[in-house]
Amino acid sequence: MPDTPSRPTAGLNTSSHDLPVSPELSRFMATNWAASSTAPSTATSTVSSTSGAGDVAGAGAGSTASATAAAPARAVTPARRDRLSARFPGERLVIPAGELKVRSNDCDYRFRPHSAYAWLTGLTGEDQAGHVLVMEPAGPHAHEAVLYLRPRSPRADGNEEFYRDRRYGEFWVGRRPDLAEAERLSGIRCAHLDGLTGGRAAPTGRDATTDPELAEALAELRLVKDAWEVAQLQLAVDHTTTGFEDVVRDLPRALAHPRGERWIEGVFNRRARAEGNGTGYDTIAASGAHACVLHWIRNDGRLNGDELLLLDGGVETDTLYTADVTRTLPLSGRFSSVQRQVYELVLAAQDAGMAALRPGASFRDFHRAGMRVISEGLTEWGVLKHAEGDLHRRYTLCSSGHMLGLDLHDCAKARADTYLDGVLEEGQVLTVEPGLYLQSDDETLPPELRGIGVRIEDDLVITAEGARLMSGALPRTVAGVEEWMGNLLAG
Repeated sequence: MPDTPSRPTAGLNTSSHDLPVSPELSRFMATNWAASSTAPSTATSTVSSTSGAGDVAGAGAGSTASATAAAPARAVTPARRDRLSARFPGERLVIPAGELKVRSNDCDYRFRPHSAYAWLTGLTGEDQAGHVLVMEPAGPHAHEAVLYLRPRSPRADGNEEFYRDRRYGEFWVGRRPDLAEAERLSGIRCAHLDGLTGGRAAPTGRDATTDPELAEALAELRLVKDAWEVAQLQLAVDHTTTGFEDVVRDLPRALAHPRGERWIEGVFNRRARAEGNGTGYDTIAASGAHACVLHWIRNDGRLNGDELLLLDGGVETDTLYTADVTRTLPLSGRFSSVQRQVYELVLAAQDAGMAALRPGASFRDFHRAGMRVISEGLTEWGVLKHAEGDLHRRYTLCSSGHMLGLDLHDCAKARADTYLDGVLEEGQVLTVEPGLYLQSDDETLPPELRGIGVRIEDDLVITAEGARLMSGALPRTVAGVEEWMGNLLAG
């Protein structure tokens, strides 16, 4: 066959620079493959470290898994679907996993399924792109769940997807389950994606991505975590703690690098990928005045040993639950007197906020408690004339916490009266994260305070007695932070 440029092939995701395929090669590629069910799986046993008690060791969370595996959340998803079914009797519900998105030309972003889809199916792998959960009415008060997916492509009968398709081909992106394997993973009846309207679009019905009422219901059903979810969040927090320890140990190398913030980011992200799916959000490694930018993710600055480092990071488990923890660390290993002054005011605000957490309390109570401390402290410093009103927000800007779960800012579609204006319930997991962000060009501040940013953030689960600190393995006090850093750097 002449060596002529190849053209994109109809129905396959190919590129103009792909080599042409001769008829002889096409026929050869279709023969002499072992039976698909006996082909070696690329699954590993890593998910067992994130699955929790009672799960199948080695079970994939929806990605390339063995034919006998069950997704770690399989035992708890039927009850979740039943709760959703009860909200919408007789209506067809459509919950898409989402589609791949192009990052650059023919390279896609790494795929993460929609959180509602993951919550209802337990399937969380990168191979879920394009899949759709449909809950079909089965009588006036029940639904049947059907999972429409793209199964592993055959290697015969002229099907070239497995070795030519850049987006979905097994030789390009890895093995996908067939329909029977997907049913064993999820416990849900599975059908080919083409069973939807030609595989081109989701069926009619309430769609979680476009229907506000369905989106609200899915968010509100996730506000209270079951014991399995709390265990996943604790695991995420534990891995995050290890990531923070990694960062402190590597501070000497970060301080020596011209973009030390990026070095810090890389160290933490390595732990996140090694222990889980990755980070639950872009890591914030903000030194000096960069810490006054709430979502500083450029992470391109040099570290100065006389300044503070604000590290905000969270490991996301393979089951997609994320931690969200922040520590503000003295890069010298010791707080200066003015750094200590700012840090201890933020710590006092966090202590007050944590003390306000209990079932039945207003969600806003912990924020109000922390902001009272901040306002009074700023008044004592002479920055504010009085502690009344909301002028303190110039220096602290945002709310002091949020729900946490499958999403960093979990359940954000919930109605205000069930979340922001609601009351706390046992089983809810949230962050408490007051901060002071004293801008370097703020002339209302004395010069010695300008350019200092401090946030202390921890994850807590509401219990019958109050709240349990999930991230307590990381020290919070000035003395505790200094001792912890000293021990890690000495070791």
